[in-house]
Amino acid sequence: MAESQNIEWKESWRDEYLKWICGFANAQGGTIYIGTDDDGNVIGLKNSKALLEDIPNKVLTVLGIIVDVNLLQKDGKEYIEIKVAPNSYPVSYRGEYHYRSGSTKQQFRGQALNQFLLKKTGITWDSVPVDGVSVKDFRNDSFDIFREQAIRSKRMDRKDVEASNEELLDSLNLIDENGLIKRAGILLFHHNPEKWIPGAYIKIGYFESDSDLRYQDEIHGSLIEQADKVVDLIYTKYLKADISYSGVTRVETYPFPRDGIREAVFNSICHKFYGALIPIQISVYADKIYIANDCIFPDDWTVEDLMGKHRSRAYNPMIANTFFRAGFIEAWGRGIEKIKESCIESGNPLPEYTVKKEDIMVMFKSLKEDTSKTNQGTNQGTNQANQGYAENDENSVSARIIKVLQDDPALSQKKIAELLGENISSIKYYMEQMKKNGVIKREGTSQKGKWIIL
Repeated sequence: MAESQNIEWKESWRDEYLKWICGFANAQGGTIYIGTDDDGNVIGLKNSKALLEDIPNKVLTVLGIIVDVNLLQKDGKEYIEIKVAPNSYPVSYRGEYHYRSGSTKQQFRGQALNQFLLKKTGITWDSVPVDGVSVKDFRNDSFDIFREQAIRSKRMDRKDVEASNEELLDSLNLIDENGLIKRAGILLFHHNPEKWIPGAYIKIGYFESDSDLRYQDEIHGSLIEQADKVVDLIYTKYLKADISYSGVTRVETYPFPRDGIREAVFNSICHKFYGALIPIQISVYADKIYIANDCIFPDDWTVEDLMGKHRSRAYNPMIANTFFRAGFIEAWGRGIEKIKESCIESGNPLPEYTVKKEDIMVMFKSLKEDTSKTNQGTNQGTNQANQGYAENDENSVSARIIKVLQDDPALSQKKIAELLGENISSIKYYMEQMKKNGVIKREGTSQKGKWIIL
């Protein structure tokens, strides 16, 4: 039998094997056999009786745990079995933390060690308190946004929402028993969380191609403020809508589903691993949008688990709870389903996910018919402007200008633009073409004149 996740073969005992016992205790437990070769064949021990006493004592002294040490025999040869149970609390070997992964032993260092210790002690990353921060250091902006959203969502009692800032933080469990504000509280409500947690912001860039970045923005501030700003910025600066009309009503159709983008962005804010110190990155192209962030999935999850129906297992439960109370997200692990539903409803292709051990990226594809619609609309608008009023197209700009002039021929071009929801320069252009083509003319002065429909 080969060595595996739970079995290790050793020819003789060495005190350094305490590290292997430490690794098993910190993982899923396992068994070490002393007196065997690498294939598990028993070769025997000469000092088995002494080891029966020495090994348990050394394990208890150095590691602080108790293991079962048994003397076994096979073909007249004695060997020792050391059975190690998984430990619910982190086990240290002289200040080092080892872990059994596959058939190898690894030592935790740096960020991996922090994650291991938090997990073993039942403390989440966002629940760690921070020294030297007072509620007086916070501004009211983020609290005001949260209060407005929480009242609208009806997920908190009004008396809790309208309490003082400190009482609100306490009701959201963002202050510990010693009065210290937790990391989640700083991230969610402090106007400059990057003072303590660098990288806690969002980068947005518009790309003509993978190597051609045209312009970009960074959204800083509290997570509540970021959530309040980011989606509006994407849709006002980075995306262009396809314009159509229902009667005289202007209809804007964006190439990406707003609800799906919003859900993906808010989930990335909630579940991001802020300890990586890397901002969320949103890359906007003409035909696709990428949203990428660092995150840590549960050990027993697969990509299939993520894509299918699953219960909510937030990496930052306190941040997620606050976003839920504000109505930003759902609490039942339905984020990906909501994204899919929004794409189906808007006619977009389903998003594509790239999932790695500590990061995730989702790609939204634009409406495939958008490009042809936009080109068709542009050409149609140009033809209409050149040819004047097209009687067979009541939604054209020229036709809608005619309609408003029939109601009030004294309207100024500025007022026409306001009524039709068009840019003033666009109205001037169309009306100039209509005058050239004999569709309309102007009588009187610019102040007291009126438009005549020919």
